[in-house]
Amino acid sequence: MSNRFGQVFCVTTWGEAHGPAIGAVIDGCPAGLELCEADIQKELDLRRPGTGKHVSPRKEPDQAQILSGVFEGVTTGMPISIIIYNQDVRSKPYEAIKDVLRPGHANFTYLQKYGVFDYRGGGRASARETATRVAAGSVAEKLIGLSGILIETSVETGDIDKAMQEGDSVGGVVTVRVSGMLAGLGAPVFDRLEADLAKALMSIPASKGFEIGQGFRAAEMKGSEHNDGFDENGPSSNLAGGTLGGISTGEDLICRVAFKPTSSIKKEQKTTTLSGRPVQFSLPDGHRHDPCVALRAAPVVKSMVSLVLADHVLIHRHSKIALLPALL
Repeated sequence: MSNRFGQVFCVTTWGEAHGPAIGAVIDGCPAGLELCEADIQKELDLRRPGTGKHVSPRKEPDQAQILSGVFEGVTTGMPISIIIYNQDVRSKPYEAIKDVLRPGHANFTYLQKYGVFDYRGGGRASARETATRVAAGSVAEKLIGLSGILIETSVETGDIDKAMQEGDSVGGVVTVRVSGMLAGLGAPVFDRLEADLAKALMSIPASKGFEIGQGFRAAEMKGSEHNDGFDENGPSSNLAGGTLGGISTGEDLICRVAFKPTSSIKKEQKTTTLSGRPVQFSLPDGHRHDPCVALRAAPVVKSMVSLVLADHVLIHRHSKIALLPALL
């Protein structure tokens, strides 16, 4: 079940970094949504590698192909299956380090849980799988766009060039602002909108922190400073970041996600083999990694927010009788 996301607008992703393909299956998308492969490709192109010196040189065109769920340019209401073939796979460099516990990587924990780990590029633990999230998120973004919802992201990072010169990496923060928000999305207790956003965004590889509105800064404020008041037009401020009581206020949704420095670096690091023998670890020749994952994480963040909002928009129409006749 860990590969499935959403309650009504449901997405299941599949595939490994060095397998023949990766993909996503969307179930619960309403019929009648105009959709073509170009809609998906536009978003995938923002995430794909091989586009500059600050991203992985792996050359993947990330060409999305819709296999089902779309007929004559519109969704049918049936499951939408999207496949992306891996075309620039180089597994040989990983054979030399397959028995080493790579610092900051998931092979130790995967082996503890499953007893098997696909060492070729990290398998399912690789950020390669995020391309499937972007493919699915592009469909969700079109759906919520019908309501006028618009998602924008920005990225702040450390000095990437300096880190690269030192054989190191840096982290970054992706900020999300969602405008055109509907009021009433989310639900009390366990299905709070910010709780679902936190789960979605913290599920992205390398994410290490989430906050909404003033976030951790709110802990240093007084109630008189942080409380959002109201006037005849609704909320008069938005320090909470667009939700109150776990439900959207209609104000802009504002949140941030922190990403750790890329674990794969050129510097030597102490670790052990699978058998516990101490070794000095260094990346093999031919390695291809991002010096800062936050850059390509931005479209993934936007996609995960889109998936959460699409799910909540569809759930919302069942919250009261007056909304039942309307799709959005």
